[in-house]
Amino acid sequence: MRDTELYRHLLGLVEPWTVDRVDLDLKQQRVDVWASHPEGTQFLCPDCGTLYGVRDHVDRTWRHLDSCQFQTFLHCRVPRVECRTHKVKQVRVPWAESGSQFTTLFERLAIDLLRECAISGAAGILRISWDEAWGIVERAVGRGQARQAPATLRRIGIDEKAFKKGHHYLTLVVNVDEARVEYIGEDRKQASLDGFFQSLTAEQRAALEAIATDRWEPYLLSIRAHVPDADQKIVFDRFHIMQHITEAVDKVRRQEHRALEREDGESPLTGTKRLWLYAAENLPERYRPEFARLQALDLKVGRAWAIKENLRALWRYRAPGWAQRFFQRWYWWATHSRLQPVRKVARMLKRHLANIVTYARHRLTNAVAEGLNSKIQGVIKTACGFRNLEHFKVAILFHCGGLDLYPHYSRKRPLKKHSIASSFKRFQTPK
Repeated sequence: MRDTELYRHLLGLVEPWTVDRVDLDLKQQRVDVWASHPEGTQFLCPDCGTLYGVRDHVDRTWRHLDSCQFQTFLHCRVPRVECRTHKVKQVRVPWAESGSQFTTLFERLAIDLLRECAISGAAGILRISWDEAWGIVERAVGRGQARQAPATLRRIGIDEKAFKKGHHYLTLVVNVDEARVEYIGEDRKQASLDGFFQSLTAEQRAALEAIATDRWEPYLLSIRAHVPDADQKIVFDRFHIMQHITEAVDKVRRQEHRALEREDGESPLTGTKRLWLYAAENLPERYRPEFARLQALDLKVGRAWAIKENLRALWRYRAPGWAQRFFQRWYWWATHSRLQPVRKVARMLKRHLANIVTYARHRLTNAVAEGLNSKIQGVIKTACGFRNLEHFKVAILFHCGGLDLYPHYSRKRPLKKHSIASSFKRFQTPK
């Protein structure tokens, strides 16, 4: 097979496009491929689809997938047509998107690589500059947002993410059912979340069934201002509730530890912090004998831990009424425990009980938002931090936005995700 025919197949060119010549430069380790079309060919206006003859040409070059270890560049004199409506327009070529300096297949490979490693690392492997690699990321996010259909949101989670030191935050709205970031707002004020609700129609806001969040007052004010029947839909996150009572247990431990050291000069609670933070079923087997010994000592922290463990049963109820009845019994126990940190948390939970027991109806937590928050933290770590806020937003959407990032290969049907290798299957010799 001639080299021009080989590259025509590798590039997937169909009439009227063909490959004129292929040049190999061993010293520079590069391959240059020239594509062209026959004279007299007519092309469609990219805006209206009307067929016109060629007015003139523009010289363009695209980076393509490497040929073995050689960098490969595709060259073409791209025709321009003079449309009666849209004036002079450059026609669309099947191997690259408009305005891109890379072929579609190269961009698809680059996107896969950029999702797995840092920009600088991917740029080094692809042998392109950092700015070129970041340009691929920005185009991919813009492409995905343009394709995204209007959201049909049923259950959402709201969380904040620290951007950098000094109380710089972003507000994240997460589609819980599809595990993707739907919205990014600057700061964590009421206005930060107002922007999300204002971007929805009245029907979309009414369609929201449940909203998982913490007790951050600006978020609650925004939700109540925009969502009908908000108090029936707000669910305070179980993780944050249990975090409060767990911190109370640890505070009881610290107080008792200091008191025992003053009285006896030593304390059996020395080095036991981690034991009281475990849930009963998560306590490692190697710690169980020691923990049983501590519980037998009838310590205050042992009572606090038991109260904490008992509270976890609240989230097993499937009817808000039964959950409230359970809480009343638990509340009496907690407030009569003579453990001030536990009593303080119990009173706080009672004030917010209405939006805690809504879990029984909606069965919703902020676990998806917390998981995406952890993924975003991994993106920050891989990038060694972000100084530019807009770059940080783009990176979040690139990795966690659930967007269709890939350019569609211009054939009868677009390539599927991760299908670079599959594009060569049709050229294999049949058995």
